[in-house]
Amino acid sequence: MTTFQELGLDSKILFSIEKLGFEEATPIQAQTIPLAKQGHDVIGQAQTGTGKTAAFGIPLLEKIDIKGENVQGIVIAPTRELAIQVGEELHKIGMHKGVKILPIYGGQDISRQMRSLKKNPHIIVGTPGRILDHINRRTLKLHGVHTVVLDEADEMLNMGFIEDIESILKDVPENKQTLLFSATMPDPIRRIAERFMTNPQIVKVQAKEVTMPNIEQHFVEVQEKNKFDVLTRLLDIQSPELAIVFGRTKRRVDELSEALNLRGYAAEGIHGDLTQAKRMSVLNKFKSGSIDVLVATDVAARGLDISGVTHVYNFDIPQDPESYVHRIGRTGRAGKSGIAMLFITPREFGQLKNIERTTKRRMERMTPPTLDEAIESQQRIIAEKLTSTMENDNLTFYKRIAEELLEEHDSVKVVAAALKMLTKEPNETPIRLTDEPPMVGKRDRSRGNGGGGYRRGENKRGGGDNRRGGDNRRGGDSRRGGDSRRGDRDNRGGNGGGGNYRGKRNEGNRDGNRGGQRRTQESK
Repeated sequence: MTTFQELGLDSKILFSIEKLGFEEATPIQAQTIPLAKQGHDVIGQAQTGTGKTAAFGIPLLEKIDIKGENVQGIVIAPTRELAIQVGEELHKIGMHKGVKILPIYGGQDISRQMRSLKKNPHIIVGTPGRILDHINRRTLKLHGVHTVVLDEADEMLNMGFIEDIESILKDVPENKQTLLFSATMPDPIRRIAERFMTNPQIVKVQAKEVTMPNIEQHFVEVQEKNKFDVLTRLLDIQSPELAIVFGRTKRRVDELSEALNLRGYAAEGIHGDLTQAKRMSVLNKFKSGSIDVLVATDVAARGLDISGVTHVYNFDIPQDPESYVHRIGRTGRAGKSGIAMLFITPREFGQLKNIERTTKRRMERMTPPTLDEAIESQQRIIAEKLTSTMENDNLTFYKRIAEELLEEHDSVKVVAAALKMLTKEPNETPIRLTDEPPMVGKRDRSRGNGGGGYRRGENKRGGGDNRRGGDNRRGGDSRRGGDSRRGDRDNRGGNGGGGNYRGKRNEGNRDGNRGGQRRTQESK
């Protein structure tokens, strides 16, 4: 392994890294940082969880002239959550050098962003729509930019941001350095590389390096109608400290979080239709332990960096293997162990095999737990707590009452009563979830189902591997846009014309016609 000292870093950057407790560089960092420091354009092909933020962040921060009054670097990220996370990490690495970083994204007060931009930040981390909006308002000038980073480029492609990215790159000086990171390299991403990069060096982290050995992976075969009972029994048996449950759609997340609360679990959900303030409120509750279960869609969870997540439950199988890797990467972080559970219906075995091929790892089959097993598990948890209390706590104040009980009653009966009183018996409140159709493999998609497993027939554009799925037709059911002249593209789908379905273009506002498809991964 390569240490950060061996990479010849600026002393202030190295000091920050050491303060953060990092010593050895990950493979993507060890290969990318030297190339970027030499001024090369770099294409990094790596999954989430490989340390790519520091891979592009360290050379970017080293190039910053803190006396300069222009924006010198921009990092473009697909979601506001990822923009916030990247901004925080860059701040931690660059703080001792004095680098000023400003995250900008839709859903945040644009006038406050304008005031912050006047304070001459060195690096902008933002979502494509909001960056482009500030460019058009002339509140963000990029003539001094020497480094551009495209983070999770394939995700930005999936969300319909490619045209925005091209518009931004046209506004940056030609002699810039470009660092592009993507889990996959589809043709549109390759075309961007060919058009806007100069002899890029390719750094590829093989799947074997990102299979996350600290994560124990299991799958459970279960009928759709039985999924929720299996989930709650697993929660009772495994007793996670913090758990994330992934659902495929916004509707699924809302229904799951409500159902979990009905059965006595502290749970809340996040998805693309929530306001930024609400999302941040839910995340803060989760981080502080006020809620035990976070229910999320893939889009809303993109970029989440929450320590202490012990279990990830894939209630719905993700639409592609890369999303699965992203999901389970929320646990098993910082050297800790984690458990990932994948629920599949009998028709989804093909998707399971695709995931196993991508991760180069077989998942362990788990038999769905029974109600009796869930009750017995709760009893054992209470028994362990009682044993720990006997061993570690002062019980003098309680002994007199205990002795009186034992004089009048059988000792086994007393302990059994205590176990019954303390045990959280599984709640069987009837729950009704709307059925989600099973994900279908490539063979089925080629017949024109559209949307890669979303409801058949609802995608009027049909055909092939069409990710715009659901009933969203390029602008579709998008909301009117917030405070951005161009539809606040990052904020809940942009100014897409108030839900007029008008085929390829939404006549309500053509500037917002791309916004609707950005949330199709969680379309209703």
